Amino acid sequence: MTGFLKSAKLFLSTKMNTFQGSNTGQSSTVGIKENEKPPDSLGLSSPDSLALKRKNNQLAKVEPLPKLGSFFLELEVVSDINKCFSLWQELSPQKTLFDTWEFRYAFYLGYRFQPHFLLLKSPYENLALLPLWFDKDEKKYVWFGSAWQEEVRFFSKEPKYIPLLLSLAPSPLLLNAISQESVNLVGDRVKFEPDESKYILNLENITSHEDYLMTIKKNTRHNLRKDFRRIERQNPQIIINRFSDLDNLIALAKTRFSQKGKEADWEDPRRIETFRQVIKLDSKSYQIRMITVKIGEKIAGVDLICLLNNTYFTVKCGYNVAEFPGIGNFINLLEIDDAISLGGMKKIDFLQNNYQWKSRLFEAIPLFQYGK
Repeated sequence: MTGFLKSAKLFLSTKMNTFQGSNTGQSSTVGIKENEKPPDSLGLSSPDSLALKRKNNQLAKVEPLPKLGSFFLELEVVSDINKCFSLWQELSPQKTLFDTWEFRYAFYLGYRFQPHFLLLKSPYENLALLPLWFDKDEKKYVWFGSAWQEEVRFFSKEPKYIPLLLSLAPSPLLLNAISQESVNLVGDRVKFEPDESKYILNLENITSHEDYLMTIKKNTRHNLRKDFRRIERQNPQIIINRFSDLDNLIALAKTRFSQKGKEADWEDPRRIETFRQVIKLDSKSYQIRMITVKIGEKIAGVDLICLLNNTYFTVKCGYNVAEFPGIGNFINLLEIDDAISLGGMKKIDFLQNNYQWKSRLFEAIPLFQYGK
């Protein structure tokens, strides 16, 4: 390691200051109870639950670069969900869907894995935060909200604290889908490995899906138009924001995966609960949108979308490909027109994983991972 870490001498005691607070983060109940409010405002955190408990301290004494002088850094492990929320609001960059508390909190409500937030602080301020939880299924530490998150950014007031925080993180650890921006901030002080790319469509200079089609190869353009017209000839009914169709989305996805001899993530009831909460937490940071395509009396396809910071995130989908071939391409082109019609949308984020087709249609954005 170089820079800040190379010039520092670190002395750690063997015990951690674990912030337990209330039992909120320990509950095994799935979903929000009728009288349970998500910690989405600072007013919900009582002074008692947020009071720092000074037992079993872990202190990191650092002798940093000469200009900074000698001072103490404290590493605090936070597991109380209300304290986690407060730290998140203070330190998250809040740039993408995956930076928002509500989207991550929906996964917490679905899985109920205990938060393990590593807070690095001086006597004067909070400096950096590594929001983790212990995944009991994978038996390793991952991002708070699971490995489903992507384009993840480090929460740090200065880049120099990131290598130190990673060096103090528990193992086994896997941090996936790290943004290029975060990797650039750290430079060669931490060894990152390539992860699967994500895919986007820049909407600048595009006024309809036909403009987009003119930017791709002729054969691909021909095939997409053919699929679009095939569905269009069947007089599809386009239904916006009928959120009860999440059940149809799930059923279609399960059937489609089964047809391919695979198991959908929807087989896990915790994943279903998670996305019910994603919908329920709408409008606190992101906005939810759903597109349903109905042909005759049958649901041909359903897409769940999140909107945030002029970006149209295609989050989940389910298609009846067996009865309506080309429905996936139809909805992709429909979503381009839908995003444009909303006004102000600068890009569509088709998320991570190629699935053997995204790389032919959209721009790949590299992502990285770190493990130990």
